[in-house]
Amino acid sequence: MTLMADLKPQHFDWQVTDRIATIRLTRPERKNPLTFESYAELRDTFRALPYCSDVDVVVFASNGGNFCSGGDVHEIIGPLVAMEMPELLQFTRMTGDLVKAMLHCQKPIIAAVDGICAGAGAIVAMASDLRLATPAAKTAFLFTRVGLAGCDMGACAILPRIIGQGRAAELLYTGRAMSAEEGLNWGFWNAVHEADALDAAALALASRIASGPNFAHMMTKTQLNAEWNMGLEQAIEAEAQAQAICMKTQDFSRAYHAFVAKEKPVFEGN
Repeated sequence: MTLMADLKPQHFDWQVTDRIATIRLTRPERKNPLTFESYAELRDTFRALPYCSDVDVVVFASNGGNFCSGGDVHEIIGPLVAMEMPELLQFTRMTGDLVKAMLHCQKPIIAAVDGICAGAGAIVAMASDLRLATPAAKTAFLFTRVGLAGCDMGACAILPRIIGQGRAAELLYTGRAMSAEEGLNWGFWNAVHEADALDAAALALASRIASGPNFAHMMTKTQLNAEWNMGLEQAIEAEAQAQAICMKTQDFSRAYHAFVAKEKPVFEGN
């Protein structure tokens, strides 16, 4: 196992406190766009998380009143227009690999979204496990507005599972912004908080999760993703095996003994 508290990425801010990692994109003057380099560095960071022993939860936070405006128009979209198909496919696979890395990082991810959450930024929020927003959050899967298909980075697979097929189809065809109120009513947001309370709410939720049985949380995230492709009988059997494994952890024993003693269990993630 490795330690990631001292990670010093070049293209985003990374802080680890009390086993909670917080990520913030670092160009608030441009509404935090992504570049080729930040895509790759985020992908590699999430790929490293399964092997790290000092992070239990990740908060992907906003910066300067916005979450992420998507791919940088000048640093990504401009160069893409000049590329040939093999280079374009290399890029689209790389962006998809960021979503795969988020899904398979074995740590719960909380997106804390203020302001603009567009394009790839909307995808990052979508690929997170839990999503909090402010009333000012504007979420747009705006790929059709730049002449592309709505099927980007897993949007056609994941978004309908969160908000339903018809609502997802509308957002992906039109590229319009989903308001915070719509997102809350549709189940995209778990909760909406005022801007000055967003970070505290995200950290409180992260702390609550981090204080729990983190090996079991890893198993929950694994099954939430794996069971998309299972029939009901396969899913029930997979959960039976996962739960049997969790029953051999010390956290399960700690919870039992705490219950008997009428105490609150203290989980250690093993």
